[in-house]
Amino acid sequence: MTQDILVGVTMVFVAVTLIQYWSNPSWWIRGWDFPKLQIGALLLVLLLIQLVLLDFSNHWNLLLPPVTLACLAYQWWWIRPYTPLVHCEADWADPNDDGPRIRILSSNVLTPNRHADRLIALVRQYRPDVLVTLESDQWWEDQLQVLSDDYPYSIRCPLDNLYGMHVFSRLPLENQRLSYLVQDDIPSMHARLRVDDELGVQMHFLHPAPPSPTENDESTERDVELLIVGRSVKQTDEPVIITGDLNDVAWSPTTRLFRKISGLLDPRIGRGMFNTFHAQHRLLRWPLDHFFHSAHFRVVRIKRLTDIGSDHFPMFIELQYDRRHASEQHSLDTNADDRARMQNKVAQEPASKDDVPRP
Repeated sequence: MTQDILVGVTMVFVAVTLIQYWSNPSWWIRGWDFPKLQIGALLLVLLLIQLVLLDFSNHWNLLLPPVTLACLAYQWWWIRPYTPLVHCEADWADPNDDGPRIRILSSNVLTPNRHADRLIALVRQYRPDVLVTLESDQWWEDQLQVLSDDYPYSIRCPLDNLYGMHVFSRLPLENQRLSYLVQDDIPSMHARLRVDDELGVQMHFLHPAPPSPTENDESTERDVELLIVGRSVKQTDEPVIITGDLNDVAWSPTTRLFRKISGLLDPRIGRGMFNTFHAQHRLLRWPLDHFFHSAHFRVVRIKRLTDIGSDHFPMFIELQYDRRHASEQHSLDTNADDRARMQNKVAQEPASKDDVPRP
């Protein structure tokens, strides 16, 4: 009986692993991109149980541990870059360098959450140059008015559909644009952050809808928004920062393709996963809130902040501008297959890189 149960459980994990190779955008398939860490942990437990309980006098049972190990290796391949076991993709900043620094705090506040005081306390503590809020409605805009003296520049889009967005900045925001790149009710924001007379940074703030039975049946809309923005910033030599709740995990095939197409760096590579969702469920967390930046920057610090009553933890990053060493940092290489995948995906929606504002 035990042997049969172990065989059945192993086959379930084989199916879960193989389905992730399928590029079908349906939510029930793309949803398996998210819990790779949890699946990997369960596979490790299963492997240990197999080694203890299986009767290896039955030669068929000899196949189960290698199959489980292969599934575990597949999950590990995706999440390994987000551990300290690999070299950082974005270098640490030189503490002796006096280059301009930019601090950004990004927070999906959860619209019905009424603990604005917690977020305001974090803003007072970390003093970001730019505060980005996702899912912020008119109530949240009213509460955050107390920051207006310190953050005189802003882009505001209060919505009640869980896709409201606000950007507050100490520094001037030039060429502000509020866009609806793929879906009519899902905004994105774009601006040039004027750091000083010589340095302006292209900023893109995104919050595409996830693939789910209650939102989009497929991941296509989300994927297209990420890819057209990535393709747009690839064509500039200027400093770029993209941030927001992308409703995609750091290790998904789509985010990996976005990194290739955009050429941007992921500051989490080699530093950690920084799992931001779900804040209330310790065993069901994955990295949904992202920062990506061009090679003009090095990382001073990156941190997941404390609970503010939302289902997401806020994220904070401090970057230092260092153009002199930009050539020393490299993102993932792209090839013809990557470009073909991107073209096929983008062709499924009436949107293109030319729709993305270039602040």
